[in-house]
Amino acid sequence: MNKTFFLILLIPVLLFSCKKQSEDLPRKTTGKVNSISVIIEDQLWNGEIGDSIRNKFASPVIGLPQEEPLFTINQYPVKLMEGFMTDNRNIIVVKKAEKNEFAIKNDQYAFPQNVFHITGKTAADILTILENNTPQIIKTIRKTEIDEIQRLNKKSLLDPKNVNSKLGVSIDIPSSYEYMVQDDKFIWLKKEIVSGNTSLLIYQVPINSIKNKDNLVSNIIKMRDSIGVKYIHGKEAGTDMITEEAYSPYFFKIKLAGKLAYEMKGTWELKNDFMSGPFINYSIVDEKNDRMLILEGFCYSPSKEKRDMMLELEAIIKSVVIASDRLN
Repeated sequence: MNKTFFLILLIPVLLFSCKKQSEDLPRKTTGKVNSISVIIEDQLWNGEIGDSIRNKFASPVIGLPQEEPLFTINQYPVKLMEGFMTDNRNIIVVKKAEKNEFAIKNDQYAFPQNVFHITGKTAADILTILENNTPQIIKTIRKTEIDEIQRLNKKSLLDPKNVNSKLGVSIDIPSSYEYMVQDDKFIWLKKEIVSGNTSLLIYQVPINSIKNKDNLVSNIIKMRDSIGVKYIHGKEAGTDMITEEAYSPYFFKIKLAGKLAYEMKGTWELKNDFMSGPFINYSIVDEKNDRMLILEGFCYSPSKEKRDMMLELEAIIKSVVIASDRLN
């Protein structure tokens, strides 16, 4: 058999093999961040079950100045399940069936993907399953969305040397951000968008300025307001950034970078000015380095919804890794 004839025979085999491998690879999910496809028959969607889903998954996001839904919900009848709907990142399938069941199937039709299957004998059974599993569904979706944002951010990152050398941390900051201020232990980065801007603050304060005090919330507010007075102002004198006094911020204890951290969500304003917006603040208790490491994201975008912008800032902050056990 000569070489030419052999190659003619081999090419179709290679093409078939490549096509088969391509078909075996999982499809990439599509869809906007913070969106859910709900696969449910219209009769159930227009009744008590649909009301429950909307109340749970489209409830207002905490810490925003105006009401925005936790997730954007798109409903489709079951007959469309085999179509383009299967490429969405987060899918909730609700059906009446012979048994009561809740199941999560990861990457069932595409990657990365969460498909939550809820089946019940009666409407009451479905409502009970929803009630019992909503916290887990929300937690799973939020983690997937943050992971996806972080994956996209990694495609083009800012050089980490400045942040690492000044504050001893590694954090994935998109290259679309620019340095506004670089002080000894304080960094402010900003990204301009069509309708405004988003900002990221990274700095440290003495550990006793927040820790071991009676009122953590009050101390964190005083700390961030002092940073506003020092670094962040409007165009006129006396227009420093402060925590908005009209609304009490939300406060949680969490783990971040493997350490105890305090999460605060609320709204900021420029004193004696009209500018305001939401912020999310993380104060990490870094005992090895005898400091509180502060990471904060805030945005200004009066004509645009802010939910997705704040999730993007949260995703950036949650990529943080404390790079050294002891700072010099």
